Amino acid sequence: MVRAMFVTPPAGVPMSMLTRIEAALEHHFTLTNTHSAPPRLMAAMRHAVFPGGARIRPQLCLAVAKACGEDDAALTDAAAIAIELMHCASLVHDDMPCFDDADIRRGQVTVHKQFGEPLALLTGDALIVMAYQVLARSGRQHPARLVELLGTISDGVGAPDGIVAGQAWECETRVELSQYQRAKTGALFVAATMAGAQSAGVDPSPWRALGDTLGEAYQVADDIRDVMLQDHQLGKPAGQDATHGRPSAAADLGLKGALDYFNQLMANAVDAVPACESRAAMRHLVMKESERLVPPSACELIAQQANAAPQRVSA
Repeated sequence: MVRAMFVTPPAGVPMSMLTRIEAALEHHFTLTNTHSAPPRLMAAMRHAVFPGGARIRPQLCLAVAKACGEDDAALTDAAAIAIELMHCASLVHDDMPCFDDADIRRGQVTVHKQFGEPLALLTGDALIVMAYQVLARSGRQHPARLVELLGTISDGVGAPDGIVAGQAWECETRVELSQYQRAKTGALFVAATMAGAQSAGVDPSPWRALGDTLGEAYQVADDIRDVMLQDHQLGKPAGQDATHGRPSAAADLGLKGALDYFNQLMANAVDAVPACESRAAMRHLVMKESERLVPPSACELIAQQANAAPQRVSA
């Protein structure tokens, strides 16, 4: 049955890491939700963030920080939470009528459908600003690291190559698939790996390749799921790439070609894990994530479809 292929929880990641992320999110929301805050805005912000998805980006940030010898959990948590808030903000805006006009996200009604378009726009804006508030609260003990984190996360979100630029490429008449994917998805993965290293006070440059490769692999996997699954299986509208004429690895390469490309990217990601005390564990985590994104059952189904396709006979 196709439905079971993409809904399993992240494999190879300790549940304590997810618990840590949720606790940190709750802590910072408690600090933001004061008696002077507009109640419906606070409700819309919570709706956008809870319940979350797989929290892959903040998990990646925490995993890298741990691999680099994390020495300030509060700062690492802040970096991870800031990245997740930026991601959630992008989903709120992406779902709005001016883009996808989506009814569901993560299996629940989208923010603009639940609270209206004006409040959805403000919710996305507020989550972006909240990300910087989280960093400001937690970075006072390490101002030099804070400055680096601000730059890294801002680069992953804004122009010229962040996720905002990735969304903006959908408004252009022509775009290269790889350029679109690097900005649309890859940029925030790069921010996650580099921020993890920076929060631990380590040179982030060796971790860039891992984030870049993982980000592109995630976008290719998303392109595959967009073709193979239905709305209720994805937790969001399916077939959006074809509906909106977006660049897609599945459309450009076919499902089999996209799967081959995904597998190559994940192999490259495993090789991209830099030298560190827990390199073997990090490599194992990446391999497990590959199986979660496109499980063996999905690979088998794509292979079966490819083998069943009519073969061209040469004259």
